[in-house]
Amino acid sequence: MASIASIQLTSGPNIQANLLEVSRYLEEISKGKSKLAVLPENFAFMPENDMSFIINAEVEGSGPIQEFIAENAAKYKIWIIAGTIPLKTKNPNKVTSSSLVFDDKGQIVARYDKIHLFDVQLPNSDESYNESEVFEHGKNLKVIETPVGIIGLAICYDLRFPELFRLLHSSDVEIIVLPAAFTEQTGKVHWEPLVKSRAIENLCYMVTSCQDGYHISGRQTHGNSMIVNPWGQIMSKIESGSGFIESEINHKQLTSIREKFPVLKHITLVGNK
Repeated sequence: MASIASIQLTSGPNIQANLLEVSRYLEEISKGKSKLAVLPENFAFMPENDMSFIINAEVEGSGPIQEFIAENAAKYKIWIIAGTIPLKTKNPNKVTSSSLVFDDKGQIVARYDKIHLFDVQLPNSDESYNESEVFEHGKNLKVIETPVGIIGLAICYDLRFPELFRLLHSSDVEIIVLPAAFTEQTGKVHWEPLVKSRAIENLCYMVTSCQDGYHISGRQTHGNSMIVNPWGQIMSKIESGSGFIESEINHKQLTSIREKFPVLKHITLVGNK
């Protein structure tokens, strides 16, 4: 059975400091059985102002953040799903929030741009977020074969849209990887039920990698990175602070559940004859 690792961080605005912490965890992970490691949303920096994403945006395939991930993937011979990195677009005032997948040679083998952007006013709070002011919506789903299984990619706010995950299921995903920086206010109520629901609905593993704690922008993130199996059971979890978790991906169990509990074969559309 292959294993997968998930890193949790409390990233700040200093890119070099954040990457140094990531490198320490990757070194530890490389000593174990995990063949793939996942980083959180905005792992390289959580700035005070969202305009910093535009200032520090990179072109796909070039830039200090991507070079760092490529070097570590090759050095430790591990696949890395690089949470999110701001990538430049044709619009100089917009970037994409992109998950890049690096193989164990340090090559970029997949990219997913966050589709659902967090434009909300939190209930009973002064907190509001308008990601679309800085970020462009992604347009395409992404599924990729990896050493740990067939992975579908999603990011943070995507979690609230089950239609996206059902579409990923149609590509036979076994694992869904979701980097996140979920707010504390919504996360303490919604995070775990949503993660478990996406796993149960699609009989797949959910691997989440999160930001946790207080950030210089004043935002508080929820943490609680977890790996959930296809039956909705939490296999590994880190509630707060920085660190990493690991879990085996049991493909025999996944196949058995899908065969003996064939919910996915019973999917129909209302009104079909």
